[in-house]
Amino acid sequence: MKNDFYSRGRSVSDLKAHLVLTTKYREKVFTSEMLTRLHEITENLLEKWECRLIEINGEEDHVHILFQYHPAMELSKFVNNFKSVSSRKLRQEFPEQINKFYWKEVFWNSSYFIASCGGVTISTLKKYVENQTCPHE
Repeated sequence: MKNDFYSRGRSVSDLKAHLVLTTKYREKVFTSEMLTRLHEITENLLEKWECRLIEINGEEDHVHILFQYHPAMELSKFVNNFKSVSSRKLRQEFPEQINKFYWKEVFWNSSYFIASCGGVTISTLKKYVENQTCPHE
């Protein structure tokens, strides 16, 4: 996504986040078919939030989602919405697989990991800012 900036209103940004979600109790629930469907759900939901999916992948008990978002987006609200929508859809579409592990209406662990990320390291960016030419008085 080189130079793929997000323009909205009077701002231009390039904000990316890495989201990691685990299944409740780290149960090994996911199949490849479920991960494929989660990819579609993620793309659709991010589009509704005016964001872009960069990459998604996972294993049997967790997923990694890398996406680009805009400055007005409230990440915690998005994560909660994502967990609710994806849980509901996966439970509806894969009841036999999911019901082997969960009897209640659960799917995701209540916590999550999210980190901002970008094209350069923080040390490179720090050096760039430090080396700005200050105006002379």
